[in-house]
Amino acid sequence: MSSNKTNSQEKFKSKIGGQALIEGIMMLGPTTGAMACRLPDGTIDLETWEENNGKKAPWYKKTPIVRGCVNFVLSMKKGYKYMMKSAEKQMTEEEKAEEEEGSMFFNICMTIGMVLGLALAVGLFILLPKFVVNQFDFLTQSGIVRSAAEGIVKIAIFVAYMALTALMKDIRRQYGYHGAEHKTIACHEAQLPLTIENVRKQTRFHKRCGTSFIFIVLIVSIFAMCFVPKDMLWWQRSLISLVTLPLVVGISYEFIRLAGNHDNLFTKILSAPGLAMQRITTREPDDSMIEVAIEALKPCIPEDKEEDKW
Repeated sequence: MSSNKTNSQEKFKSKIGGQALIEGIMMLGPTTGAMACRLPDGTIDLETWEENNGKKAPWYKKTPIVRGCVNFVLSMKKGYKYMMKSAEKQMTEEEKAEEEEGSMFFNICMTIGMVLGLALAVGLFILLPKFVVNQFDFLTQSGIVRSAAEGIVKIAIFVAYMALTALMKDIRRQYGYHGAEHKTIACHEAQLPLTIENVRKQTRFHKRCGTSFIFIVLIVSIFAMCFVPKDMLWWQRSLISLVTLPLVVGISYEFIRLAGNHDNLFTKILSAPGLAMQRITTREPDDSMIEVAIEALKPCIPEDKEEDKW
């Protein structure tokens, strides 16, 4: 009992975060980033790089509200970059040679795909909910009711989208790596040795996960739209949602930090939807996935523990 109590007392919250890739995991620490991927031959490929040029985060990554927008954009950009790199590592030599021959065409296709993906996200989560709610007069008589209805449609679309993607074999494996990422960070925060046995015992749910962040963005957007006149046309409300999105993201980031730093009734309620959603977006990893997560995390742990505290 005394040993468990000691571990609980010594547990801390780390700044290190991560992202599941294709047969791999990316981890980002205070000064170092790393990507570990399981190659087709069974070995683990590890890449590391300096974050912020090896220095402490600049002011725009530390200023409240501003840091949320900046970190969101940078994480999206970096996540896309290393997702593509992890996909390349799964290619055979012949496939890589073919890609090099058509590299310009491949890059154009990837850029078009990213733009179409962003357009789809805007359409599904901003335009469609407002258009749907606008078809029912009884939902547009009150600004609060209208905003709540739009929020419910957004959440329903998000849950349905994630549930459908979880049916795909490759996505299920990625969700396994997502679980490995969470469990490895939890082991690090419990200050236990990073072994497969220790990591396996940890929870795969994490309050500071990107899934939880998206849910908080959806909730904050409901409250933000309550201040918009109810008699506006659906496309006008959509335009306002786009314009105010950076502010909503910035506020949501502060809430996710609050939830990560405190454990009270308010933060438990705030975190509950995202943690529930992680039952879909994470899966129990196998030992090979945990091994990859450990290799990705190790280089990101700073020598000075104070630099790692959330």
